[in-house]
Amino acid sequence: MSGIFVTGTDTGVGKTFVAASLAAGSLAAGYSVRARKPLLSGLDDAFAEGVPPDHQLLAAACGGVEPANIIAPITFGPSVSPHLAAQQAGVDIDIPDMLAGIRAAGAAADRLIVEGAGGWRVPITGSYGFRELAADLALPVVVAARPGLGTINHSLLTIESIRAAGLEVRCVIFGPWPQAPNSMELDNIATVELLGDVAVATLPQIDHQDAEAFAAAGADLPLEEIFRS
Repeated sequence: MSGIFVTGTDTGVGKTFVAASLAAGSLAAGYSVRARKPLLSGLDDAFAEGVPPDHQLLAAACGGVEPANIIAPITFGPSVSPHLAAQQAGVDIDIPDMLAGIRAAGAAADRLIVEGAGGWRVPITGSYGFRELAADLALPVVVAARPGLGTINHSLLTIESIRAAGLEVRCVIFGPWPQAPNSMELDNIATVELLGDVAVATLPQIDHQDAEAFAAAGADLPLEEIFRS
């Protein structure tokens, strides 16, 4: 099994589109894939906007081998950090159980994709957050980032914090990447690649209902490098 942890420089930067592209591209290349988003909040807003929630998108990208409620076993309606959503719902999050479930998913496939919530330092319960989860899983990390203004600082700080946790950053993926990027967007990529000493890739705008588009976008990513053992 080869695994990756997908984080973001912030919330709403396209982590699930990155995770789904990695999954769909791997599936199209002949690998069996499992995805986990162990905590998911904001379901109320997802349905209100007519957009499928993240765990449904991931389920489709993995070929429908598992239902959405297995991919995201703990879900909340409000669009707040999962630790706050759990507090409001009176839910105790069992970290050992969460880790065991993710590891079991990884043992059942060639490739495992674990997606966090929000950014790298978002808490899960108490002082334990997604940084600690990725470290306990000992997974290398892919960072989802916006292509626009401010992304240099956000990306470099995220990279620095991931490495400080003893983990490897395999790639920073910018999206949605415009068909005609401007000089700032092009420089953002070059600067993050240089100063972050990291591989950089891009994802186009993808229709969330187009499974073939996710597979095509994933095929253009450096999948073998991202998932190397």
